[in-house]
Amino acid sequence: MSEAQRTPFVDSLLEAAAQAQLPGSGIGWLDAARRENLDAFAAGGLPDTRTEAWKYTALRALGQRRFASADAQASTRAIDVDGFALSGVSGPSLVFVNGVFRADLSRVDALPAGLTLQPLSQALKGDAEPLRFALSRHYREGGDVFARLNAALASDGVVLRVAAGAIIRETVQLVFVGAPSEGDVASHVRHIVELGEGSELSLVEQHVAFGTHQNLGTQVTDIVLRKGAKLRHVTLQKASEGSTLVRHDSVQLDTDAHAAFHVLELGGSLVRHDLHATLAGDRSRLDTRGVFALRGRQHVDTQMSIHHAALNTASESVWRGVADERSRGVFRGAIVVAEGADGSDASLSSKNLLLSGSAEIDTKPELEIYADEVKAAHGATVGQLDERSLFYLRSRGIPLAEARSILTTAFCRAVFDSLDNDALREHIDAQLMANLPTA
Repeated sequence: MSEAQRTPFVDSLLEAAAQAQLPGSGIGWLDAARRENLDAFAAGGLPDTRTEAWKYTALRALGQRRFASADAQASTRAIDVDGFALSGVSGPSLVFVNGVFRADLSRVDALPAGLTLQPLSQALKGDAEPLRFALSRHYREGGDVFARLNAALASDGVVLRVAAGAIIRETVQLVFVGAPSEGDVASHVRHIVELGEGSELSLVEQHVAFGTHQNLGTQVTDIVLRKGAKLRHVTLQKASEGSTLVRHDSVQLDTDAHAAFHVLELGGSLVRHDLHATLAGDRSRLDTRGVFALRGRQHVDTQMSIHHAALNTASESVWRGVADERSRGVFRGAIVVAEGADGSDASLSSKNLLLSGSAEIDTKPELEIYADEVKAAHGATVGQLDERSLFYLRSRGIPLAEARSILTTAFCRAVFDSLDNDALREHIDAQLMANLPTA
């Protein structure tokens, strides 16, 4: 990248890299991976809308901003744990404030048998070799700029492993708190999650705000499910209204593994979520469910790709979007059925509501099939509330604003009907009701 292409964003993060004291420094393969990813970030900078993966999300404004390398007070900032308490979720937890692990806010005592849960910074003090495959990864695609940045600068994160055959009854909670600091800060967390053969886990990931800020957060997660493993994963994102949050999740499912993801996007100013899944083993299955509900000038971009690479695999994806005022939502769902992946069954549905003439939603389903005996379907709609349904409710004496709220809430709520945690589902319903427009 030439000097003319350098931006304040890139410069500030390169300065942060020069000052960073990262865990695991001195481990040769880790230092080499960090250098390569940082060099790629410096050479490429931020992508523009000519990069297909960022076609609907402009980063010009972000490119003019500068971020400090860390929040010096993150380890001592006063945080009320009631702000992220969830009914029905009382198991082990790890809590991070502006990217810094907080043992005082976490619950890691008396872990269930078969569960290993620790911050990445602690895991790197021991035998780091089991982490090598994930942490030495290089991101070479033009759209992976934030994954490169994370690979170069991640200062902490989560290492979670479930032993073969272990059934973890308690739900594990991961909490990422964004808080105001002396200036805008950038934090980078890196997660490794592995479920052994025949194991089961329920995991809740929360992104919450304690006060208004304009911080940047990046997160990269690698999830591997071994033969017959089952994962139930819920993400609740309600970051500060001025913040930027970029998440990159990679999921691999081996033979007979099953993963179910539920995602609720409510917060942030600019939010990007990349979810890449590979059904690598025969009869593996992936279910994804997601909702974004936006207002103001929020911009949320979800990019999902599912690769069927084995026999008799299945995926079902149901996503809903709501945009009000001048917000913009983006959803791209790509399904690829590889050669030899006979018997695959894939479906994708993206339905969206515009509640304002100034709002925008761009949805793009994609389907590529290179195998025989495949069942596949996809569909996408963008529209407004059904006038007949509004008329019916109003004819029953329900005011217009309340009728609109009822229909919009029902449109989103259906996505989470498959959650088997009743208390958590009720919490999501309450969050939707509080965030959706009432007029």
